[in-house]
Amino acid sequence: MLGLIFLVCLAASAVGGICGIGGGVIIKPVLDAMGVMSVSAISFLSGLTVLSMSVISVVRQRGQRQVELRTGSLLALGAVAGGIAGNWVFHLVKNAAGQDAFVGMVQSAVLALVTLLTLLTLVYSAWLRRRVPSFRVHSAAACVAIGGGMGVLSAFLGIGGGPINLAVLYFAFSMDTKKAAANSLYIIMFSQASSFATSVIQGTIPGFPWTYLQAMVPAGVLGGLLGSRVNRHLSVRQTDQLFSALLCVIILICIYNVRRFASV
Repeated sequence: MLGLIFLVCLAASAVGGICGIGGGVIIKPVLDAMGVMSVSAISFLSGLTVLSMSVISVVRQRGQRQVELRTGSLLALGAVAGGIAGNWVFHLVKNAAGQDAFVGMVQSAVLALVTLLTLLTLVYSAWLRRRVPSFRVHSAAACVAIGGGMGVLSAFLGIGGGPINLAVLYFAFSMDTKKAAANSLYIIMFSQASSFATSVIQGTIPGFPWTYLQAMVPAGVLGGLLGSRVNRHLSVRQTDQLFSALLCVIILICIYNVRRFASV
């Protein structure tokens, strides 16, 4: 089981590094489907794995100048606050529900909906470009607010940011897929760091086997190294195709998880 978890995190982090989705959007639903840990433990470890992957990816891609430092930093600032708020919302829902299964079902349903909307946006991107204008937000306050919304969702879902970031960066900041991927990873790094720090400070770190942590974080680092290397050799079109296929798989896994948690 430990080897399988390592491979899942390695593959997810590599693909996440290529597409800019963090990897948590794959790790979280796959491990939920496997039922290897509690929902809380999976959310926490998924976020920590994504944090390690994003740090490596951002460092490796720093020479490509894909990150727009002003915009990315303002979004990251908002994502830090959003990450703290999202972590609080997660524990609020968990305590109100009193059981992990309900939280897992809500997370899976929201993630499936967000992923589906992102997939439709990508598939009909040419149609949308003709009818729905993309914008170029410059206001510092607007950037921080947008980053805050992204941080809340990513921390609550335990996915790092995933497809949410890419859709927002396209429509609000007119970024193509590769530039959005680089900026998404930059934002994810800060939002997950804040979420992790909040869990440590508040003492809400869930119980989990330490061997899982020792397998998942190194897998995130290796995946980040691999993904950043492959990303340099792919075109925007190839990245879009990989991203679309990945979204379809995630939607199917989330639907399975909703049904599984509902039956618990």
